[in-house]
Amino acid sequence: MKKIEAIIKPFKLEEVKDALADVGIEGMTVSEVKGFGRQKGHTEIYRGSEYTVDFLPKIKIEIVVGDDKCEAAVGAIAKSAKTGKIGDGKVFVLPVDQVVRIRTEEKGEEAV
Repeated sequence: MKKIEAIIKPFKLEEVKDALADVGIEGMTVSEVKGFGRQKGHTEIYRGSEYTVDFLPKIKIEIVVGDDKCEAAVGAIAKSAKTGKIGDGKVFVLPVDQVVRIRTEEKGEEAV
């Protein structure tokens, strides 16, 4: 099993959710996060004063999938979240050793 963590632009969330549903992935955890990469934030003017916004709003999506669905999920995220501009985000894939569904105590891929 794999855990996929994706950091994307907030306005792309619905597109990514729909793309994941199209490849058969239904469950996910979504968090509002802040961060920056190469873009290093930007400057804005508020009431005549210029200030730097270091941390930009992003969305973090976390899903756990079987090894057989990993490539399809990563491809769906990358394709649907892409704008072609700096700050589109990243997708991380991590190994998952064990999953337990608390309600039924199912383990492994059955719990996903």
